[in-house]
Amino acid sequence: MTRTLRLVDAQSVDGLQAFLASAARVEDGTVRLIVDSGVLAAYVAVLHPTGLLDETPTVLGLRTFVIEGRESFDVVVPQRSLAQRLAHARPATSDALPVAVGLPMEVNSMTWTGINPPREGWCSTGTVAGDAIERAARTGVDEVAATLPDSADGALLRRLRADVWGRQVPELGDAVAGVAFAALVLGLLDRDPSGGAVLYESGPWTRLTTAQGHVLFKRPAWTLQR
Repeated sequence: MTRTLRLVDAQSVDGLQAFLASAARVEDGTVRLIVDSGVLAAYVAVLHPTGLLDETPTVLGLRTFVIEGRESFDVVVPQRSLAQRLAHARPATSDALPVAVGLPMEVNSMTWTGINPPREGWCSTGTVAGDAIERAARTGVDEVAATLPDSADGALLRRLRADVWGRQVPELGDAVAGVAFAALVLGLLDRDPSGGAVLYESGPWTRLTTAQGHVLFKRPAWTLQR
């Protein structure tokens, strides 16, 4: 069954396309699309474990868009294929709205796509400055680049990323450096350094929210006791 997204304006098309392009710089994989009550929630994985012994934190990016229609579905599709369809669907004039985008064929779900962040029950825990988020992200990027040997294999890279991006950052409360990294690479930080983000919590989840979107981090079970 072919499903269709009906995005209400060209800005939504551009925003979703930019979100996918940013995510592909980290992992050119899949995007989870959840449609319900006229809203599209698009999730991508920036960091996630690939096995039982992998301690890489689970960090997801999320952007939401208003769509036309009231159907509901939850699918996982290739990022690249969806991005290509968005590029061809961009309307030439405002008369061509809403923008109908046929979805690519669904793919087998990755491990991270079976994780369901809460949709409600979030409580604000504070704010964090945009420049502090960017500083934490760039510090981690520099550390990975400086530490990684030229001949590193995949296992070594995963261990290094787990160590660097799984490290807590005081400014981010219970979140880790990987949250700052995701906010930076997904383009969710305001260009104004004084712009900030709001932190929320719900159960084992921490959410960082800016005007451009959200980053979600799931804390390991063993860290939940305080």
